[in-house]
Amino acid sequence: MILCNRYIIVVTQMVPDAPLHRTKSLTTKVTEEEYARLQELATAAGQSMGEWARTVLLAQVNSSQEIILAEVLALRMLYLNSVQILGQKRELTTDELRKLIERVDGEKRRRAKERLREPDGNGPGADKSANITPV
Repeated sequence: MILCNRYIIVVTQMVPDAPLHRTKSLTTKVTEEEYARLQELATAAGQSMGEWARTVLLAQVNSSQEIILAEVLALRMLYLNSVQILGQKRELTTDELRKLIERVDGEKRRRAKERLREPDGNGPGADKSANITPV
């Protein structure tokens, strides 16, 4: 890894079965002030500049994936529970829908985290994302 006055080099891809052998790098130019601030943050975290930048970048990617998956799962849970109620020839009142939305919103992040932890996304519990009992 090369660090110089105006570059940050970040490794972002690993070779399978060799977790410490990274083969790809990412560079960017920053101002002197930006570099100094980034160096302060890396030092405060007890990491090298490259390791800190890698950690921050990958955390951002993982967070984005979780948010998107959480919203997709919430829509799926809301849809399936609504269809279940309507399939029973019941009326879905505004109050019931509001309560259902609150419950789905309360579950979506946890379920997204579970899904992202599963190696293929189809592990144990993969089909359970819609199992919220209708209100």
